[in-house]
Amino acid sequence: MKASYYPGCSLEGTAKPYDHSSRAVCEALGIGLEDIPDWSCCGSSPALKMNKDLSTALAAHNLALSETQSVEDVVIPCPFCFRRLLSAQAELAADPDLKARIEGAVEAEIQGTTGIHSLLGFLAERVGADGVRKKVQRPLKGLRVAPYYGCYLVKPHDVTGFDDPENPTSMDDLLTALGAETVDWDFKTECCGAGLAVSKTETVRDLCRRIVAEAVHQKADAVVVACQLCQANLDMRQDGGAMPVLYFTQLMGLAFGMSAKDLGLKHHLASPMKMLKAKGIVS
Repeated sequence: MKASYYPGCSLEGTAKPYDHSSRAVCEALGIGLEDIPDWSCCGSSPALKMNKDLSTALAAHNLALSETQSVEDVVIPCPFCFRRLLSAQAELAADPDLKARIEGAVEAEIQGTTGIHSLLGFLAERVGADGVRKKVQRPLKGLRVAPYYGCYLVKPHDVTGFDDPENPTSMDDLLTALGAETVDWDFKTECCGAGLAVSKTETVRDLCRRIVAEAVHQKADAVVVACQLCQANLDMRQDGGAMPVLYFTQLMGLAFGMSAKDLGLKHHLASPMKMLKAKGIVS
């Protein structure tokens, strides 16, 4: 199985553990990732707020590059990049004038043939829980986790077309396949504040504290995420800083027998190492 890979800006900076663990897990599952050459920023929310054409052109540049790849599907770990490329593709298909204007800006035709997937969605749909279970060497027995999807990955459903927008279960299924116990809680898709962390820091701090406090109340050992911004917000903005916030790919890597070092587990502010050692998951 092969797919194009679009990491996005954050995964080459503050979210390197997400990038490294994503690549390692895909390799272990037999998924050949082909990096999109010369990819650029997707535009995300800042460019979209400033200039819609600019944001669409940035996403379209990457769509055009993905169409030159030898595979039809592109896998994207970042929910923001996933949403932006998916939305841009739909906008271009629906508006011929916009399509012509953007194609002129990026100097390329956009066919709209690329299948755009979040990494979580791709693994859940193409590999599935049974496929993941077959690769487990070190079951995560005794680990109780709170799967946190955030809002960008599954909402709005008419854009993402992925999982249930109010009660998603795809990450739960993968984590259960690893041997972990998942918490059934009401905060799965609550917003962490996302990019408002700079402009409205107190608001984001309050949102994150509520989420982490509920995970503590549910007696979770860790919050598990599929978004680098959710990870950063929850990791940095919690009372006491004791709740580990891990990428789902890091736990997959651990269950597949990979080392904590290679998965970047020592780079979190709220260190998971003491907890993981106590559970016998790492030595």
